[in-house]
Amino acid sequence: MGIFNHLSKFAAVTVSLVAMSGAALAADYNWTFQTSETAGEPGFVNKTKWAADVGVLSGGRIAIEVLPIGSVVPHTDTLDAVGAGILQGHLTDPSYFSGKDPAFAMMGNLVGAWSDPFELLGFMQSGGGNELYAELVEPYGVHFIGAAATEPEAFVAGVPIRTVEDLKGVKLRAPEGMVFEIFSKAGAAPVSLPGSEIFSALDKGVVDAADNTVFATNQALGMNDIAPYPLYPGFHSLPLIDISMNKEIWDGLPEDLQAILTASVRQFSFNHIYSVRQLDAAAVTEAKANPEIEIINWSGDERAKFRRIAQEEWQNWASRSEMTQRYYDTVTAYLTGRNLL
Repeated sequence: MGIFNHLSKFAAVTVSLVAMSGAALAADYNWTFQTSETAGEPGFVNKTKWAADVGVLSGGRIAIEVLPIGSVVPHTDTLDAVGAGILQGHLTDPSYFSGKDPAFAMMGNLVGAWSDPFELLGFMQSGGGNELYAELVEPYGVHFIGAAATEPEAFVAGVPIRTVEDLKGVKLRAPEGMVFEIFSKAGAAPVSLPGSEIFSALDKGVVDAADNTVFATNQALGMNDIAPYPLYPGFHSLPLIDISMNKEIWDGLPEDLQAILTASVRQFSFNHIYSVRQLDAAAVTEAKANPEIEIINWSGDERAKFRRIAQEEWQNWASRSEMTQRYYDTVTAYLTGRNLL
């Protein structure tokens, strides 16, 4: 009986794969989009669901294969790959392209600016963010479909960091660029490490803390077990998610498919935020059940202190190009007008 059950399951999987292949072949458009996450992360799972939704909404005319980070090109090269048609699109953090223009760093992650993803999305939709970002990527042969965001990133810490003052001298992992420089200004001793080395570095005491993704992922990876003083909710990093595709392909699409893609990205942004929010809540409950883990939530005063340090660095970056200055002027006017600065 067991053998027949096994064969039955195998047959079902085979039929499913054949059906999926047939659907892709029947589609008018077959595209490959690369993401900035590994296959198991919540972001990758949600982006895969988005691709499936596009297939349904388009009546099967569009089939998108979503691949994890580094599958076709390095994560820093997807912008060029999309423009060249090597990839048809990407769903990624614009900060990876800061080597091309410092505006990508500011737009990708304006460190210390946002306390909630809907604040960032509000700026993108109604404060001029979408228009500036679209203008930034268009010369690369890329069309910006829309923006999404995730929850503020948590902070992994093996030592208690209850105030900005406590950052002084702390060896912490931070990505190169604006966030690295802001932590330096705050008195920390940041080091650049790839995400794959963070767990080992924390475990061996190479670093004391790390800027690394959302709470749910850190908890699932066991980060909080070896660095039991996580800071949550996050106080520093809330990256933008850029959903873009090859401009020539976009320009050749029927208007109804353009509208479907635009609407699907807006829906994805809501689905992704609430999905990660739910995962974070469950992970926090799990962490609190461990008496060895202490979750630290910075006060409003300490968050304001860090934001003031960050604002100084925003001003430094603003002078680096015409686009960084325009973005700085636009975003600070938006934040000031809504009493968010």
